[in-house]
Amino acid sequence: MAPTTIAASELSRLLGAWATGDGTLSRDLAASLVELIRAGLIPPGAGLPAQRALAGALTVSRGTVTAAYEALAAEGYLATDRGSGSRVRSAHHWLHRELSGRFFSFTNAPGDVVDLSTGALPASPVTYDVLARPVTDRIGSYLVTDGYFPAGLPALRQAIADRFTADGTPTSPEEILVTSGAQEATWLAITGLAGPGDLVLTEEPTYRGALEALRGAGARVEGMPMVDGGLDPTRVRRAAARSPELLYCQTSIHNPTGRTMTAAARHALADVINSTGLATIEDACSADLTLAGHGAAPTLARLVDPALLVTIGSASKLFWGGIRIGWIRAAPERIHGLVELRKPVDLATSVVDQLLAVDLIGHTEVARHQRRAMLTEALAGATATLHEVAPDWTWEPIAGGSGLWVDTGDDAVALVERAKRAGVKLVAGPGFSTYGGYGDHLRLPVWHDPDVLRTALASVV
Repeated sequence: MAPTTIAASELSRLLGAWATGDGTLSRDLAASLVELIRAGLIPPGAGLPAQRALAGALTVSRGTVTAAYEALAAEGYLATDRGSGSRVRSAHHWLHRELSGRFFSFTNAPGDVVDLSTGALPASPVTYDVLARPVTDRIGSYLVTDGYFPAGLPALRQAIADRFTADGTPTSPEEILVTSGAQEATWLAITGLAGPGDLVLTEEPTYRGALEALRGAGARVEGMPMVDGGLDPTRVRRAAARSPELLYCQTSIHNPTGRTMTAAARHALADVINSTGLATIEDACSADLTLAGHGAAPTLARLVDPALLVTIGSASKLFWGGIRIGWIRAAPERIHGLVELRKPVDLATSVVDQLLAVDLIGHTEVARHQRRAMLTEALAGATATLHEVAPDWTWEPIAGGSGLWVDTGDDAVALVERAKRAGVKLVAGPGFSTYGGYGDHLRLPVWHDPDVLRTALASVV
C-alpha cells in the first residue's frame, strides 16, 4: 500500500522556517523539500500537496511552488503525472547522492561541524586493550580456509551463545547468526518476516534505522503510543486482532527514549505474543547500556516461545562501532532461512572482526561496568548543561542508552535547520516517528564534552 498524499498543512509544519533569504523562494523551498525527502520524513511514494494548496499553506505564490516542484522533478526526486499530481520517487533515484536521515550521520562531515545527530559511542577502554594485541596468532588456522562462514565463525557463535546463557537465557550456537553489524541484522530479520503491504506494529516513537528497513520492505507500519516506558499490552492485543505480520519492539532499553518496560508490562506483552502467535523482533542492541544494577536489561527472551521471537544484538554499543559485528538469536530453522536470505547480499562477515569480537565478548562484564560509569558521568554533565542553556526543555528520566529524548516545546524541525546553518547537526523527532510526529522533540547524545554541547546548543537555541 503506497503512502497517501501529505496534507498541505502537515507539509508546512514539517518545513518549518524554510525561507533562508539567501536565494529565491522557489530555490529555498526546493532545497527544504529535498532535505525532508532525504531524511525519510517524506517517504518514497508519498504524494505532495496540490500546488495551489501548498502555496496557500505557505503564503507564497503558486508559481513559487510550481518552480520548486519542477526543480525536484528535474533532479529525479519527484514523478509528476498529469491529473494525479506529484509523488516522491523510489529511494534508488537518490542513493547516489549525499545521504541524510540516520545514515547521513555515518558519512564524512566537515571538521568544523559538531555532530549531535547520532548516539553512537566512542570505543570503550577494554576495546583499546583488545585491539592492541596482534591478531596474527589467532587468524593462522583460518588462512587455509576460503574465509567464508555465512552463519559466523563457530568460535564467535559459541561465544555469543555463552553470553546469552550467562545472562540467564540458555542458548546454543545453532541459534546464533553473526552479521556485519546490527543494521544488517535488522534488515535481515525484517525482510525475512515482512513484505510489501504487511502490517507491522511497533512503538511510537521507535528506532529510525528499523523504520528505514520497514519502509524499504514496503510494510505498512503502525506505531503504538508508549505507556510508562513501553508498549501497552492491551493495545497490542487489540491490534493483533487485525492479523499483523510482525511486531518490532525494544523492551529493554528503548531507542530513542532511553526508557524501559516494567517487569509486569513485559510479562503481559509476552502473554499477548504467545497467545496470539505474533512473530516478534526484539531489538536488544542497547540492553547493555543500563545505568543501574548489573548485567543487561531484561528482555523477552525467556518469556516468549522461541519459535516466535527473533532477538537482535550488537557489539557496537558496548565495545565499538568500528567492529562490524551484530547478531540474531532465533530458532535454528529460522537461522537457516536467514542465512540463505543473506547470501545474495553478504556472503559472510569479516573473519578478523569476528576474531576480535570473540575476545571482546570475553570482557563483557568489564565493558558493561565501563559504559555504565562513563554514561552516568556524561548524563550528569549533559543534563546540567541543558538546564543551563535550554531551561525550558524537558525529558523523562532514562534507564539507559546514550541519548535523551528532549521535548523542546517548539518547532524542532525548524531548530534543526537553524542548527545546520550554524555548523551543528541535530536530529528531530519526526525521523523516529511512524507518521512524522514528535515535531517538537530532539534526540540528543549525552556523551559529548559539556563544553562542546554548551557551545553547540548556545549557537542555535
